[in-house]
Amino acid sequence: MEKVVLWIQNVLLPTLGPAGLFVVAFFDSSFLSLPEINDILVVTSCSLHPRSAWIPISLATLGSLAGCSVLWEIGRRGGEPLLERRFGKAQVARTRVAFERWDLLALIVPALLPPPMPFKIFVLSAGVFGVPWRRFAGTLILARGFRYVFWGLLGIIYGDEALKLLRAVDRWFDDNGLVVLAVVAAAVLVGLAVWALRRRAGRGLQ
Repeated sequence: MEKVVLWIQNVLLPTLGPAGLFVVAFFDSSFLSLPEINDILVVTSCSLHPRSAWIPISLATLGSLAGCSVLWEIGRRGGEPLLERRFGKAQVARTRVAFERWDLLALIVPALLPPPMPFKIFVLSAGVFGVPWRRFAGTLILARGFRYVFWGLLGIIYGDEALKLLRAVDRWFDDNGLVVLAVVAAAVLVGLAVWALRRRAGRGLQ
């Protein structure tokens, strides 16, 4: 992975300019799998050019949206048989339950969290399960945009030191991913329960 990052930074980005980050994000979110690559590029680009940090953040976000939109369209056209061939019936069944229970939160959480959190199965499933493209696109722009703004700000503030933090976070999540998911799920459940109680109480006062 380190050689890939160096090639992108030393060859691809100088050749294509800022558009290279869009290209990398597009392929990472569609046909290839390059864990951490966009986060690393956003951190390094923002640390080198803090005044124009909005450019790599925007290009990474839009490139990710474009790549995910390709998968969404493939899912919409290919349907559930495509998902099952790629991921297996059991995994698809769990993903369907996640969408039915959490709606777009099933897409937001993996869009925010680092590997090894699975992401592409949720993108494909959004197309298969009929999530409208506008809702899909808006959700991804918010989730991926927040993620890249976060790492971009750390790149501006801490420079190359932010890369050490990025790798430390990824290592920690790799070891504790299940715990994080359990905490997130519990927080969502509590939030939904509070919202439902308040809504019921509001109806009772009417």
